[in-house]
Amino acid sequence: MGIPEIISLFSGVALFLFGMSLMGEGLKKVSGDKLEPILFKVSGTQLKGVLFGTGVTAVIQSSAATSVMAVGFVNSGIMKLRQAISVIIGSILGTSITGWVICLSYIDGTEGIASLLSTKTLTGLAAVIGILLRMFSKKRTGLYTGNILMGFSILMFGMSTMSGSVSALGKAPWFLNLLTSMRNPVLGILVGVAITAMLQSASAAVGILQALSLSGAMTLDSALPLLMGVAIGASAPVLLSAIGASVNGKRAALVYLVASAVGVLACCLVFYPANAILHFGFMSNVMNPFNMAAVNSFLRLGMIIVLMPLTGIIEAVVVKAIPDKPDEERQFIQLEERFLDHPALAIEQVRQTIDDMANVAGESIQIALSLFKNFDEAGFNKVTELEDMGDKYEDALGTYLSKLTAKTLSTEQSRQVSKYLHVLSDFERITDHARNIAENAKEKNEKNVIFSGAADHEMDVITHAVFEIMGLATGAFIAEDVEGAKEVEPLEEIIDSLCDEMKMHHVERVQEGTCTILQGFIFNDILTNLERVSDHCSNIAVAMINLSQGNFETHEYLDHLKEKETEAFRKEVNAYAEKYKI
Repeated sequence: MGIPEIISLFSGVALFLFGMSLMGEGLKKVSGDKLEPILFKVSGTQLKGVLFGTGVTAVIQSSAATSVMAVGFVNSGIMKLRQAISVIIGSILGTSITGWVICLSYIDGTEGIASLLSTKTLTGLAAVIGILLRMFSKKRTGLYTGNILMGFSILMFGMSTMSGSVSALGKAPWFLNLLTSMRNPVLGILVGVAITAMLQSASAAVGILQALSLSGAMTLDSALPLLMGVAIGASAPVLLSAIGASVNGKRAALVYLVASAVGVLACCLVFYPANAILHFGFMSNVMNPFNMAAVNSFLRLGMIIVLMPLTGIIEAVVVKAIPDKPDEERQFIQLEERFLDHPALAIEQVRQTIDDMANVAGESIQIALSLFKNFDEAGFNKVTELEDMGDKYEDALGTYLSKLTAKTLSTEQSRQVSKYLHVLSDFERITDHARNIAENAKEKNEKNVIFSGAADHEMDVITHAVFEIMGLATGAFIAEDVEGAKEVEPLEEIIDSLCDEMKMHHVERVQEGTCTILQGFIFNDILTNLERVSDHCSNIAVAMINLSQGNFETHEYLDHLKEKETEAFRKEVNAYAEKYKI
């Protein structure tokens, strides 16, 4: 095997990897970016986790990619380590599908139907249809389908190039001696690990073994240890993904290595002693690309059968190997940078995080308003803490969303990102107003200010109205309930009217001498903050309504609503006016 053949081999590997990547990306796009978010919703059931991991890996054709996503989920705190273990175990089996795809490159025929299924025909047909779709399709689905077909044809051509470059190896004495030494399971496994770690792809390593099997010199005895090594070596890119991850993220990355090593060890302990006793005759069978793919699939199936009952043990091993750091402060905001290249995942992560922010805003208002009745320092400190959290949420989410807007997004994804950017500052400002209200309550307590009975009653009325509008706005946002969001604006109109009416009443009480100027300052400050809170609730609801319709002009929507009040809108306003009558 001379230098030209070596160069040809590596060029074939390069084409194979590029084709596999292009085909996998196309498959994900055709699925509407719904494959990856499935892993967010993966059930705690072990079997479902394994099936999801197998299915997603079979489509994107990379166990490393699936496992790296699982590491990202664990690192960001949105998936538990036990769930990630099931997904990673499933990915070990899912990646074997690529071996069967590669088998298509070895179908050959000279006449009749067989010629239609030959490698050259399949590759050429896929390439022609793929390039036509890429050049002339006006729909995204057509473009992505073209990518799938082009990726497939490049993959097939890469395999043909690899096969041609190693075709003469079967007669080379050094190669025959090398394969003979591979019958030593330990050496074979180590070589398989080294090849896969170097290529950073189990599929590429299996592809090379399938190409080498065409030499006619490779038997099952020498192929099996190499395939076992490939299974372990696939953990290399997953381990690299753990750089900079949290403790749990590092544990999730280590799972692949531990699981594959345990699976291979278990298979060795069962198979090789049995072979030593029974002397399996099929071990001397000459391998070809088809039975190489079959052995690879059966090996991995055996591994996951062994591994599924050992999930708890695997978790204990990685936790023991990577202990907690006592001085490591857990971050409540964990936006995974790895997901920026997967917009569907990034947006789902943002949605969960901004839902948490909405709950923080609601909690801050609830505690702040309760301080007027029963002020305590712990409650005040809690509001202050929540306001600081609101600032951190805005900073982290704003930065992350800005990075996300630089990526290629679908129309629906762009709409979602715009909605989150619109409401982000509103949730943050609500926590600011909660802090202001808490400070008003503290001043009222420290100066022993007591509101009159009428002022107390009015404050109770508007407090309940603000509680309700906060519940409507945050509930509709978290549930993505556009119809629910439409109930916010009528109540916001009533809160504005209540604030105006209460300020007038207070002026009258000051004139009558039943309230003081100091009481008035605190009273008016509270009303101003409550009115601002209801305004931000309105902004959130209107952003949801408009962006669901592809309209970004919130002021235009409000102007239209006020100018052309519908009977239903006026009916809701009247109902709230009756409910919150002073």
